[in-house]
Amino acid sequence: MEWLALEFMQRALLAAVITGLTAPAIGTYLVQRRLSLLGDGLGHLAVAGVGLAFLTGTAPLPVAVVVCVVGAIAIELLRELGRTSGDVGLAILFYGGLSGGLLLASLAGQGTGTLSAFLFGSLLTINATELWIIAGLGAVVLIVCLGLLPQLFAVSADEPFARTIGLPVRVYNILIVALAAVTVTVSMRTVGLLLVSALMVVPVATANHLVIGFRRSMLVAMGLGVLAAVSGTIGSYQFDTAPGALIVVIAIGVFALSWPASLLLARRYAPAVELTDDQPPRSHELTEEHPHVHSATCGHPAVPHAGHVDYIHDGHRHAAHEGHYDEH
Repeated sequence: MEWLALEFMQRALLAAVITGLTAPAIGTYLVQRRLSLLGDGLGHLAVAGVGLAFLTGTAPLPVAVVVCVVGAIAIELLRELGRTSGDVGLAILFYGGLSGGLLLASLAGQGTGTLSAFLFGSLLTINATELWIIAGLGAVVLIVCLGLLPQLFAVSADEPFARTIGLPVRVYNILIVALAAVTVTVSMRTVGLLLVSALMVVPVATANHLVIGFRRSMLVAMGLGVLAAVSGTIGSYQFDTAPGALIVVIAIGVFALSWPASLLLARRYAPAVELTDDQPPRSHELTEEHPHVHSATCGHPAVPHAGHVDYIHDGHRHAAHEGHYDEH
């Protein structure tokens, strides 16, 4: 354990803990909004900020934060105004940011080797100034993600409902993408701009396998993120490997282990309820669209009813019948 006395390892572990907390926290909202790949797009956009910092001779981290936040807000406004679809916006982030960053870096006399520390992370070389910036921005992300959890969840889950209850949907949408941009740039020195999206998504997917409920899923995802980040940092020192890659591999390994565990939990806790309904079921009324396949382990309440089994799903009772589902 003598490595704990090394200052660079202390800084690396603190940065890893901050990244492990913030990335899954904002990633939970992105997964809820079906924007799991947004982190990749923002990571490529942050490359443009790093290239601009090289060209102007300034610190890469603050410039990358500003460029990434401005670009993310612009793409969100364009998407909301209907000027571009979500996938086109992500394509702009991917290719425009990466090519712009490489061009600016080359104009500044820097090659791709200089960018590798930001593309793939360089956790063990973080200095004290960068650590303070990472800690400050990480605290902002965590305070907003946890403090505004009900509002941000409402906007992420159902925008029309959020509007009907008077929430400023546009403001919260912009806030989510801005926080995602900050998280990506904060993480570029830990897991790297090309790998940070994995740490924003994989722990959230793992938590969704293990628990039910948005708040619990976020907290479990944050715990898993810290576990992957800290163990990857220690492992990279012990085995002399790239820390960002090891952190992501560990996160994916935990996800792989969570899948059989989720099947066991679903089978153990599958609810069975008694139906007390005097109304006869509607016969042979097809559901509008039902791609989900119900089973004893699907997680929906199973209701024995009139010689068959109904499954309660989104306010409906569905019964399997000759290759389709009837509405009961």
